[in-house]
Amino acid sequence: QVQVVESGGGVVQPGGSLRLSCAVSGITFSSTAMSWYRQGPGKERELVATITRAGGITNYEDSVKGRFTISRDNAKNTVYLQMNSLKPEDTAMYYCKARTYVGYIYWGQGTQVTVSS
Repeated sequence: QVQVVESGGGVVQPGGSLRLSCAVSGITFSSTAMSWYRQGPGKERELVATITRAGGITNYEDSVKGRFTISRDNAKNTVYLQMNSLKPEDTAMYYCKARTYVGYIYWGQGTQVTVSS
């Protein structure tokens, strides 16, 4: 059975940092493209960052470019989102999405990030 489990969320002051982790099991992680999404209060879910199967290509939503970094460790079946210079508008539930080589999609349950002084 496939499991996608996020962790690392919390409450942080503006300008602070957090690192989110997403552990995947039950699928061939190295063949899976990974993404982070977020959904803020009263907002639609939006794509934050993506990383290809081998990690060679990453893409970011404009508002997080230069502040967030997505990476993956295929030996640990884990993808990360390093978030620096956090702003109150980054407050959201952050979700991890796995998309397999044949197109199956799996979501995690989310981890809450709150940026507040």
